[in-house]
Amino acid sequence: MTEHAVVIAGAGPSGLMLAAELALAGVDAVVVERRAERERDVARAGGLHARTLEVLDQRGIVERFLDAGQAMQITAFGGIRLDLGDFPTRFAYGVALRQSQTERLLAEWVDELGVPVVREREVTGFAQDTDGVDVALSDGSAIRATFLVGCDGGRSLVRKDAGIDFVGWDPTTTYLMAEVELTERPPVGVRREGGGIGPADPDTGRHQVVVKAPVVDDRGEPGLQDVRDALLAAYGTDFGAHDPTWITRFSDNTRQAASYRAGRVLLAGDAAHVHPPQGGQGLNLGVQDATNLGWKLAQVVHGTSPASLLDTYHAERHPVGARVLQGTMAQVALATPDDRHDALKAVLGDVLVLDEPRRRLAGMLSGLDVHYDLGAGHPLLGRRMPDLDLTTADGPTRVYALLHEARPVLVTSGVPGGLPDRVRTVVATYDDVWELPVLGPVAAPGAVLIRPDGYVAWAGDVADPRLGQAVATWC
Repeated sequence: MTEHAVVIAGAGPSGLMLAAELALAGVDAVVVERRAERERDVARAGGLHARTLEVLDQRGIVERFLDAGQAMQITAFGGIRLDLGDFPTRFAYGVALRQSQTERLLAEWVDELGVPVVREREVTGFAQDTDGVDVALSDGSAIRATFLVGCDGGRSLVRKDAGIDFVGWDPTTTYLMAEVELTERPPVGVRREGGGIGPADPDTGRHQVVVKAPVVDDRGEPGLQDVRDALLAAYGTDFGAHDPTWITRFSDNTRQAASYRAGRVLLAGDAAHVHPPQGGQGLNLGVQDATNLGWKLAQVVHGTSPASLLDTYHAERHPVGARVLQGTMAQVALATPDDRHDALKAVLGDVLVLDEPRRRLAGMLSGLDVHYDLGAGHPLLGRRMPDLDLTTADGPTRVYALLHEARPVLVTSGVPGGLPDRVRTVVATYDDVWELPVLGPVAAPGAVLIRPDGYVAWAGDVADPRLGQAVATWC
């Protein structure tokens, strides 16, 4: 039986990000993926939000994604654009980038880090005991691991076999999305039942269509005839749709795992939460799940931290996921095609031109306002660390450059105490006031302990005994 410290089921964005995080921490992981190769053109997700760009910047790879995509204001609520231009971040925007491209870039990074990705095999079952997990694969082989992480999508076998409930709401509407050639010229820009037809791609001549399906169904793989039937029902013609590049299906099915952990089995990405694509948050939510989980899982595997540290993964990420689900359900309601919902959307649009509500919703959708409940303390506690410009004895640097190795970092303006070697200590000077999204300006602390995921574990004076407690808890 093959042995690895961690088995990751699924090579989507969440699984790949987790694999990279574990590799940076020196954990032996393997990714198991049922697909023979990546889907190269499918636009299941179309963009990266500001916080995801920050996370990629923390690992030193964000330029790859910026070069491949188009920087623009992609944040929207119910179709109402929300400008991040005045947000205190180096990425006061999003990047339009197909999921297939995001997966490609993450897969290249994972390959550089030396993580094996085993394709054309999938997890078919597992049995866990006090020491590890025996993971069965579809080719009849098995892997012995310390932990198993299900990043295997909304129909996750790992979640089902772990006995974790998937609580939520059944779909009421199903949409088909496809890239096809059209014989007839379509009414580009005219929307029907929350869908629409995009302009022809200047290179391929193909159109991307989103159309409501006549029957509520989010199971199985749709075909060209399904797209034709849906176009006919919506527009009275199928426009001679033919030669599809890809076809996919999505619905307003909204569910969340009751727990993100069952012993030595954990969930991330769509395996932990599914929701409609309004707001474009699904991929981003999964990548940030993986960033929260990776360093914690690594510390438990290495014996640096007790297994109870993994409980903080659910405690921190479940509320974030629940809030995203609530937001997408509200956006689905706004997309209902009738006069009353159009009136509601118009009223909301008038409200969202005001700075305070715009910033609140934009902070939520972009992920910049995430606040983990780490107890009482400095306003920074549990929030993302701003990417400050620092002046050190070795020259200028910035905070996110210190996080490339995914290690905890103490940034201090004073004389540091005796911290363990696993915490990187940087003595620096920096601005007296730090600007945070939504929260606003806060007084700079004398020192700040930053977790590997870029969130503040402690802030205060280096003489504060609570610094040692925070190091013991998180590092």
